Amino acid sequence: MRVLFVGDIVGRAGRKILKENLGLVCHRHNVDFIILNVENAAGGFGITKKIAEEFLRLQVDVMTSGNHIWDNQDAFSYLDSQPLLLRPANYPPGLPGSGSCITTSQTGISVAVLNLQGRVFMQPLDCPFRTAETLIDSLKTKADVIIVDFHAEATSEKMAMGWFLDGKVSAVLGTHTHVPTADSRILPSGTAYVTDVGMTGAYDSIIGMQVETVLPRFISGISRTRFEPASGNPRFCSVLVDIDHHTGKGNSIERIDL
Repeated sequence: MRVLFVGDIVGRAGRKILKENLGLVCHRHNVDFIILNVENAAGGFGITKKIAEEFLRLQVDVMTSGNHIWDNQDAFSYLDSQPLLLRPANYPPGLPGSGSCITTSQTGISVAVLNLQGRVFMQPLDCPFRTAETLIDSLKTKADVIIVDFHAEATSEKMAMGWFLDGKVSAVLGTHTHVPTADSRILPSGTAYVTDVGMTGAYDSIIGMQVETVLPRFISGISRTRFEPASGNPRFCSVLVDIDHHTGKGNSIERIDL
C-alpha cells in the first residue's frame, strides 16, 4: 500500500496549496492512505473543528499534531469527539483526545497511526520511547501497518526513535522543525524513516511565520508583535511510503515536494 504523509500545514497558505494539489498527488502516485500533520493549520497555531472537517472532506484518513494542538481552545472538545485527530500519546493522562487510532485504508488494509512528541528542547513529557514500546505491543495485534509521527525538535532524538522502532513499525516520520531533510531511507529491519517531512506553507518566511514578526526576537531578545503566518512562495512537502502490508515493512520512501 502507499501512504502519503503531508508535513506540518501552516496557516492559510498551507491549507490553500494542500487543497490545490492533494488530489493530483494522490491520483498521480496511486495513494491508498493520507495523513496530515495539522497542528499549525489555524493561523499557524493549533486547529479548529471547521478546518479539521475541511481536511476530512478532502478524503484525509488521519490528522496528527504536536505541541501546538493546545493553542486553540476549539480543539479541546473536538479531540474527544473526533478519533481521527490525534495529539501526542505521551502527554499526561486526563487530557482530551487520543495519541493513536486504527482505521482502514481504501483497499481494506488496517492501519494504525501513533503520534508521539520528543522531549529534547521541548516540554518534559512522559518518555516517548517507553510510550511507543507500550502502545505498539497493542497496536501490532490489530493493524497490518503502523505509522509513527514523531514530533520532535532534535534530529538526534528523531534518529534514535527511528532506530529504536526499526522492524517494529512500518514508518517513523519526523515533524515539527518545518525544514525538510534529505535522509529518507529504509532502515535495516524494514522501517521507513525521515528526520523531518517538512512544512506545507509559505517558504518566504521563518518556518512559516512572517520574517518581520520573528526576526526582532533574534536581534533584541524580545518580540513586540505576535507571530503571523507568511504567504509568499507556498510549497507542498510530503513523503510517499510504499509498504508491504503482509509484512508491515517499508519497501521505499521518497519525497514528494511541490
